[in-house]
Amino acid sequence: MNPLVPLRQRLRRWFLERLPRTDTLVLNQHNVYILPTRAGWMLGFTLLILLVGSINYQLNLGYLLTFLLAGSAVVGMHICHSNLRGLALHLTPPAPTHAGQPAMLVLRLGNDRAAPRHGIGVGVNTDELKDDTHLAWTDVPPQGSATMQVAWAAPRRGLHALPALTAVTLFPLGTFRVWTVWRPAAQLLVYPAPEAHPPPLPPGEPQPGFAGNARVQTTGEFDGVRAYRRGDPQKSIVWKKAAQTFAAGRNDLVSRDALSTQRQQLWLDHNRCGAPDMEARLSRLTAWVLMAERMGLDYGLRIPGHEFSPDQGAAHRSRCLEAMALC
Repeated sequence: MNPLVPLRQRLRRWFLERLPRTDTLVLNQHNVYILPTRAGWMLGFTLLILLVGSINYQLNLGYLLTFLLAGSAVVGMHICHSNLRGLALHLTPPAPTHAGQPAMLVLRLGNDRAAPRHGIGVGVNTDELKDDTHLAWTDVPPQGSATMQVAWAAPRRGLHALPALTAVTLFPLGTFRVWTVWRPAAQLLVYPAPEAHPPPLPPGEPQPGFAGNARVQTTGEFDGVRAYRRGDPQKSIVWKKAAQTFAAGRNDLVSRDALSTQRQQLWLDHNRCGAPDMEARLSRLTAWVLMAERMGLDYGLRIPGHEFSPDQGAAHRSRCLEAMALC
């Protein structure tokens, strides 16, 4: 292992901790940095050799070529720096995602000057970022904006601070690298990863005052069904049974019997899901929540410290998933 790696990582952490967190960053001379690239260093070495050769052999055309290339490099340095300076970076708060899935960070690059900005690259600033191959590139039109997406994979469930981002440009000659480092203030909520092949939904629990005859079968469907009636909502149709009848050449539809489903409640219980450890249980409960939501079922959730009454819909699903993410 390179002994300089721990020192480099410590310096990087020290530098990032000094940067304030903000979801909007306007680039100026205080937060934009510039250094020659490898091609730039090679150009400088070549110019030095040309200058020494011209002096030694008194070559007027050599002087002309040397100073012409040097002047172009100096002009390119100023153009490269101004290509990034003055750019406004805006981050849209990211939507929650599941562990193991990439989170898409939506960025808007604003340009208020009359000239376009070419070759702007943006990416996640990590220790593994050795070059610019992992950056997303775009051009920003004059007095306009450009939208781009940067992917980031959260390591685990929970509420995470977003990683530092870097914006880079090499325009126009590639001899200088101008960059900035940006620490967004937004946070990302990461839900547990759903189990890949979860078991069927658990049996329903009888409500107080009703007999326990009505139940949820091992297929995850209520056994109380009736023939479809005109006006029944689509979420009450048992689509799995409908697919079976369609495959058999019939067009019969069946709906869930409301009187039967009112006698029991579907509870997703942390203590009864049958998984061996905490993360496996949350993964199975997440899969069950998504399964029940797709089937249009009312479901409740019990996890340590939280209990959500049976309901359905996007808001109920988000509450359940958020509670499991922060559990």
